[in-house]
Amino acid sequence: MEENVFSVSLAKNPLIAINITPGHFTTNNAHTNSFLDVSTLKSDTAVARDVARELAIPYLSSTPVDTIVCMEKMEVIGAYLAQELVQEGTSGINSGNSIHVVSPINNAYGKLVFPGNVAKWINGKNILLLVATISSGRTLNIALECISYYGGNLAGISALYRALDINASLSVHTLFTSEDIPDYKLFTTNECEMCRNGQKLDAIISSEGYTKIE
Repeated sequence: MEENVFSVSLAKNPLIAINITPGHFTTNNAHTNSFLDVSTLKSDTAVARDVARELAIPYLSSTPVDTIVCMEKMEVIGAYLAQELVQEGTSGINSGNSIHVVSPINNAYGKLVFPGNVAKWINGKNILLLVATISSGRTLNIALECISYYGGNLAGISALYRALDINASLSVHTLFTSEDIPDYKLFTTNECEMCRNGQKLDAIISSEGYTKIE
């Protein structure tokens, strides 16, 4: 599986790239023929800073942001993104302000919640939601429900990757889309072409990476 890995880079900044592994993968609610590895974008500080600069562009001049909510281990990028938005001496609307960078947690019942000492930075605040990838849309919808429950005002959604045909009604700023991935396909679990063709699953994928199925 690993021998077929290839990279797709952002045209304006080749340092920003995702690694694509072809195969047959399953999440908890979908099947796909490509594992998108964005771990370097999230964990390499030099790359994460460049990513943040790109993600900041749509919000610099006209979007007030009080809090950045990070999903799927996006806190490093979130911190750099906040830094970009509040730079003093620029014409940005958030210049000189303070932006909090937070992440919800799962409670004992598996629901996303914000602890009491963090909820004050959500209620009535302008929220920028930051997620790693949007494919089936499940993580995105859960995060949006959580933000709404705590009284946050959605200011924008940013992602590293987005499948074009998912959540088309939502405005999402993203670096890569499924158009950038050759032959990218996503299926519901009961409509998977690879399963119908008898192709065995290669791995289980999550926001953390993948686990091979032996």
